[in-house]
Amino acid sequence: MCVLVQSNKEAALPQMYLIKLLDFYDQMMQMINTEKVVALTKGAIKKLVVKRAQDARTYGTDNSRYCYSVWLRHLSYAGKMGFNHVDKVVAELGPGESIGIGLAALLTGCKKYHALDVHQYWDTKKNLMIFDKLVDLFKNRTDIPDNHEFPKVYPLLDHYGFPYHILKDDLMKKMLSEDRIAKLRSEIRNMDSMKGDQIEFYVPWETTAKIQHGSLDYIYSQAVLQYVDDLDRTYGRMNNLLKQGGMMSHCIDFSSHGLTKSWNGHWIFSDAEWRFVHGNKKIILNREPKSSHVDINDKQGFEILVMKDTKKQIGYTQKQFHKKYKTLSDQDTQTSVSFILSKKIKDTTNSVSEDLHKVVGNSLFD
Repeated sequence: MCVLVQSNKEAALPQMYLIKLLDFYDQMMQMINTEKVVALTKGAIKKLVVKRAQDARTYGTDNSRYCYSVWLRHLSYAGKMGFNHVDKVVAELGPGESIGIGLAALLTGCKKYHALDVHQYWDTKKNLMIFDKLVDLFKNRTDIPDNHEFPKVYPLLDHYGFPYHILKDDLMKKMLSEDRIAKLRSEIRNMDSMKGDQIEFYVPWETTAKIQHGSLDYIYSQAVLQYVDDLDRTYGRMNNLLKQGGMMSHCIDFSSHGLTKSWNGHWIFSDAEWRFVHGNKKIILNREPKSSHVDINDKQGFEILVMKDTKKQIGYTQKQFHKKYKTLSDQDTQTSVSFILSKKIKDTTNSVSEDLHKVVGNSLFD
């Protein structure tokens, strides 16, 4: 009879692997617990020392070169998809203190700009300063500031030269005439009236906007939709405001915005923990992944024309997420930023109207 005898060395191998695996697990759990403790502790401090307030920080829109860069990036992609911005009505979701991106839109040929926000943040003096610098940038046909100057600004472009093919000299000469510049400056000085020939504010936009159904040609936002509480309702409202065939572009940041050390650490928290992490802030990251925006685009009558993703693979995996997020796809868990440009192909106004009437009453569509 032949007896196979396992050596002590062979017997030790599975045990060694098990020990390493357990050590790795302990390290991962320690990392998760550490990030949670740090984030929750910061949230507790915020609750104790910071008053409950809206966050009016603009994260770049008080920089004229940033505004110039963002608008020309959105416009470059929209132009490739056939959007002609000249004499068009555009709207921005969540401009905050600065309407610099909207001013860039007006300086390149758009007819009217609607600023849609939830609170009144704007600073007239700051906007006048930004406007004057934008005028100089366009007069000089300045190249689009690239990712070396703004490494966290998306979408990325293949070329950052001034878009002469879109902004031709005869158009820019007309847009930058002394008379037009003076009229725009006058409207900025009178921003508190909230309504001008070329600039209008709607605050809060979902309950007070009297914008006519199907009257907008283009809607855009930059790092805003990650803060929206009800994405389905917001996309439905945008469908209501856009003309048939109108376009919209949104750059969406899916990261934890520095609230955790890992870029996707926000998915390890329960809803209650995540609210606590924000301290007394009223505006909270909604933690919705890219797939939510793709699905809602389709549901609310939009066809996606362009989707540019920025990937990050360093961070947590689905197994380490809170149970609410364990089923996220690999694509969702690795996408930190998306630029989505879409076109309205179907009107969903009736369903949106019924839903909104339940929430805010009949005044919205008066």
